[in-house]
Amino acid sequence: MTSRRTDFLFKFLVIGSAGTGKSCLLHQFIENKFKQDSNHTIGVEFGSKVVGAGGKTVKLQIWDTAGQERFRSVTRSYYRGAAGALLVYDITSRETYNALTNWLADARTLASPNIAIILCGNKKDLDADREVTFLEASRFAQENEMMFLETSALTGENVEEAFLKCARTILNKIESGELDPERMGSGIQYGDSTLRQLRQPRGVTAQARPDCNC
Repeated sequence: MTSRRTDFLFKFLVIGSAGTGKSCLLHQFIENKFKQDSNHTIGVEFGSKVVGAGGKTVKLQIWDTAGQERFRSVTRSYYRGAAGALLVYDITSRETYNALTNWLADARTLASPNIAIILCGNKKDLDADREVTFLEASRFAQENEMMFLETSALTGENVEEAFLKCARTILNKIESGELDPERMGSGIQYGDSTLRQLRQPRGVTAQARPDCNC
């Protein structure tokens, strides 16, 4: 069986306070099922998945980081060169929402100012225990130039869409020239070298060079 050819590889982070369901979101995205016996992540965990986004085939290489303070010095080293991130809070925990500003500052300082971030209000299935309204979080995302979705790692609602939405944003930034896959630390790699033609200005086609008889 041949491996699926990819157009791009994107480095992703999943960040946020402990207990927000980050590992469960990653497991639901990759395995399409809920992770029943989820313990706090120690350091970092890794997962990958090939997806279709924006007409391209993209391999997402995803680093799930520990949310506990004692691991912050370890997890911060993985921020460098990330192209996208899911910033996760728990809609039933005001404390995890209040910590978002610090997580966001870390991502933009340590990864890249251009990192594409989607804010995920997880545990949408526990709406009866909600402490953070959709409107409040939506405004916070808008004020900080982030995308926003509420997700449920338990039911799978909006989990895949969160990753795809972030991937599509990165693809748009590549097309507009805001992100250069060849720049060191961009968090983006070409899946196939022939795709460098994507960097040609729109409307410009490669012309055959005439033979030189000089």
